[in-house]
Amino acid sequence: MSIANDIQPLHAQMREWRQHLHRFPETAFEEIKTAEFIADKLTSFGLDVHQGLGETGVVATLTAGKNGAKKIALRADMDALFIQEQNTFTYKSRHDGKMHACGHDGHSAMLLGAASYLAEHRNFNGTVYFIFQPAEEGRAGARRMMDDGLFEQFPADCVFGLHNFPDIPPGHFALKSGAMMASFDCFEIIITGQATHAAMPHLGNDAIVASAQLITSLQTIVSRTINPADPAVVSITQIHAGNTWNALPESVVLRGTFRCFNRATQKTIADKIARWVNAVCEGFEVSAEIKFNPENPGYPVTFNAEAETELALQAAMAVAGEDCVDRQPAPCMGSEDFAFMLQEKPGCYVWIGNGSSENGCLLHNPHYDFNDEILPIGTAYWVKLVETVLGKPIL
Repeated sequence: MSIANDIQPLHAQMREWRQHLHRFPETAFEEIKTAEFIADKLTSFGLDVHQGLGETGVVATLTAGKNGAKKIALRADMDALFIQEQNTFTYKSRHDGKMHACGHDGHSAMLLGAASYLAEHRNFNGTVYFIFQPAEEGRAGARRMMDDGLFEQFPADCVFGLHNFPDIPPGHFALKSGAMMASFDCFEIIITGQATHAAMPHLGNDAIVASAQLITSLQTIVSRTINPADPAVVSITQIHAGNTWNALPESVVLRGTFRCFNRATQKTIADKIARWVNAVCEGFEVSAEIKFNPENPGYPVTFNAEAETELALQAAMAVAGEDCVDRQPAPCMGSEDFAFMLQEKPGCYVWIGNGSSENGCLLHNPHYDFNDEILPIGTAYWVKLVETVLGKPIL
């Protein structure tokens, strides 16, 4: 593995940064202390720092070489999750009910390391924008930053993202052009019937039976409507109804999500959900209201551009070696709001191995922890990517 001699000494500092962020997690659009910590570090490196884009976002600019050269954006996410941490190490979360259970603390530390290294060496020709984004976890912080003028104020030619991935070996990378992560949509269905005594169901209209039939019917959307070669999933994740033993409730609330890898399938699933809701509820003589993405915006497919993926591949192989880069990973049904940035700018989103998921070290698990041993590897990837995309400085 090729890691620059000047990056490895940053390891201890990056570990300290990462564990500090882990100790004080902040959730979507509340990353105030996190943003201040990151901005202070970037300022100390001598970068031009902008705060407040997308409420709590941070963007730093570094230019080297000839004016007017190419511009690249590198993005890390900052937000934590509403999960009660169950780890016992010294740097575990001090914020009750909040935890860095997806590795955003590590992503931020790696990008800070890259900013530190690149600011000192400036071995490239062009401009680097370091984007520290809030609210990736279901709140579309990427889109909020873009709505606030991210790419107007920081006009990158291309944009790149990185995420750790359990069960990919440490020091390995996975990337490919095309779809890497699925789209993400939520739905809420409110079924309303006629409440009645449980012993006299014939006097009412049972919203619970209707909802049970609907749940079963929705599972046929993927199995009987979508091409089996086109991966998709529809899941009911919440059921809320009733508060006593002997009464049929007036209403039932169902919530769920669906994922897929192309826009046509995304539209088909939404249309089919609406049709099944109307058909089942008409048959049971109950009414229904359906809302798509009622609280959070849906995410598009995370789609890597071919040319930028090739550049990322070159950087990953230079850092890890050809044998440690998976060029054809199976796309993941998880979702990423970095997809919004990839709709606006060509780029590539890669996975870096976090190691074994044993003992609960899975994403969004209360026992998860970022693997600090991969910090210099991720930083080396960022540095090599900048040098690959922008080239050497012109003297």
